[in-house]
Amino acid sequence: MTAPAPALPRVTDLLPHRYPMLLVDRVTELVPGERIRTVKAITLNEPWYAGISPDKALDYPPSLLVESWGQSAGLLASAIAEAPTPGQVMLFGSVADAEFHLPVLPGDVIEHRVRISRALTDSVVFEGSSHRGDETVMTVTRMVMAFRPADLLRPDDTAAPTPTPPSAAPGREAIR
Repeated sequence: MTAPAPALPRVTDLLPHRYPMLLVDRVTELVPGERIRTVKAITLNEPWYAGISPDKALDYPPSLLVESWGQSAGLLASAIAEAPTPGQVMLFGSVADAEFHLPVLPGDVIEHRVRISRALTDSVVFEGSSHRGDETVMTVTRMVMAFRPADLLRPDDTAAPTPTPPSAAPGREAIR
């Protein structure tokens, strides 16, 4: 008898994102440390379509398609077998060679396919693609995410005082 497959994680259990910037709806496949498949349904109810005139193109913004794919990569990076190091923050580093093949429109269901191409001590490099059915809508050659200690990213209350704006500095008159 085969053991049941482990339950797939909920997106909100692994990512801090919430509406309106949570751009992944569901995890459909996950092999920790290797690959993930996620789904994003594009709808006219999303805030970036608010107030758009009927004569404008309804193409989903490419920057949001990359963000959605990147959130899928973040899910894969967060779904490691052992517990993540406490106090670590995941940061987007860069994306290279994202190529958009077809427009994505409201009503489309996009499947993101993300693979780890290289994992380092504090960084992960991903590659993959996004699909609408059998059609590839985007490919990503490389995306890098880094993990950094949260306490190094927070402002230190004992740090130097906030600089005075030039218009308020002594010897400078305010511009009116």
